[in-house]
Amino acid sequence: MSNRVIIFDTTLRDGEQALAASLTVKEKLQIAQSLERLGVDVMEVGFPVSSPGDFESVQTIARTIKNSRVCALARALEKDIDAAAQSLSVADQFRIHTFISTSTIHVESKLKRSFDQVLDMAVGAVKYARRFTDDVEFSCEDAGRTPIDNLCRMVEAAIKAGAKTINIPDTVGYTVPSEFGGIIQNLFDRVPNIDQAVISVHCHDDLGLSVANSITAVQHGARQIECTVNGIGERAGNCSLEEIAMIIATRKASLGLETGINAKEIHRTSNLVSQLCNMPVQANKAIVGANAFTHSSGIHQDGVLKSQNTYEIMTPESIGLNRNNLNMTSRSGRHVIKHRMEEMGYGEQDYDMDTLYEAFLKLADKKGQVFDYDLEALVYVEAQAEDENHYELQQLVVHSDSTQGQATATVTLTVDGQSVTEAATGNGPVDAAYKAIARASGCEINISSYQLSAKGQGQDALGQVDITASYHEQSFHGVGLATDVVEASAAALIHVMNLTWRADKVAENKHKLKQARTELGGV
Repeated sequence: MSNRVIIFDTTLRDGEQALAASLTVKEKLQIAQSLERLGVDVMEVGFPVSSPGDFESVQTIARTIKNSRVCALARALEKDIDAAAQSLSVADQFRIHTFISTSTIHVESKLKRSFDQVLDMAVGAVKYARRFTDDVEFSCEDAGRTPIDNLCRMVEAAIKAGAKTINIPDTVGYTVPSEFGGIIQNLFDRVPNIDQAVISVHCHDDLGLSVANSITAVQHGARQIECTVNGIGERAGNCSLEEIAMIIATRKASLGLETGINAKEIHRTSNLVSQLCNMPVQANKAIVGANAFTHSSGIHQDGVLKSQNTYEIMTPESIGLNRNNLNMTSRSGRHVIKHRMEEMGYGEQDYDMDTLYEAFLKLADKKGQVFDYDLEALVYVEAQAEDENHYELQQLVVHSDSTQGQATATVTLTVDGQSVTEAATGNGPVDAAYKAIARASGCEINISSYQLSAKGQGQDALGQVDITASYHEQSFHGVGLATDVVEASAAALIHVMNLTWRADKVAENKHKLKQARTELGGV
């Protein structure tokens, strides 16, 4: 049996579907390209039948990615498989991943069928998917709670129908490692054609055991692990890609396993996913948390100073965390910025130098010194900006009386090229600024969440504001970055307003197209 573990990333499918606000096609593509550089073998990038937007994003990624295999999800239904095949057809290589529930509770309560009927549906779906590609994966949803006899029957039948990968999900994160390892071992012992497929596992983290279950599974013969960056996903999340990759790398001598992950891309990919998905990484998160390589205890600090490996089983550099925070000033040229970006692992395709350098100069004039983490923050915010802006903030002036709890804000906006100035009072500077922006724009946004975080260190750290807003039953994520938190708050709101404006334009264009088709059909 091969010692190579296939890394199947589902950040853009299982991870993205759990977000408060959906990612744009541009954001999904940026994450996909980062995953490609990270070295994932397979990336599941969407559920094409679910919406035209998801279909478009899958197709765009499939057309772009060359070094990883692109995969799309489909229920055991022909229409789902058709959508997946059509969206993936532009790829050099692709996989169709079809699934159906197999546990008794799912079969009886959700599907309202007999197990034999479900088995027939699974076989039919695999055979139908094989019409489009030889690379078909089949998942037994809720396998962790499926009677072992039924699971063995389903796996044998799916392999016989043509599935090259069989996924055994612990869909609700219910099993413990010894139990889950036993399920995998039973399959290898009892399914006669098991050698004709790769056994995969997809574990959720409801009981905090997804990584442990996945590692136990590969110790019992599984050779694909399905995971997400930072462990994002439904409910408590999925198995964490960075944890799996570093466990296998750090304990290689013991496990005898390896992956194709480029570990030096882990830190940057983690930051990118956290930023674009508006999912902050907890400080004590393994591998990528802010405290992962921080030592507070005096005994630990003394030990690390004497020999780094006394308390560090891996180095920050091994995951691409560069400790060299070289400061830059407004006198630094473009070549310095490019060099620092290269040192942090960014290629020229990851950012626009003109935009980045202009933002850098503005920040350098305010802060005096700019650090690596400042540049990264600017890149992430730039990644969420679009080319066409209907609303632009020209000026913001705020006066606040902290003793009275009142503030007054005056804003000047450019709205579709026209300058508009309005003022408003509020319960604080941010409230006043938001009310003034609403007056100037005539755009009412319902903010459902507001988060303020520091990007960098010390009193000169940049303030980043992330807001999630509801508009026409859709959720939108806006981000603002500035040395002043009120300015950052205003920028985040303007970002959301531009997103909602574009959404309205898309809806308007679709309506016009529909009308035109109706009129054409009536002629």
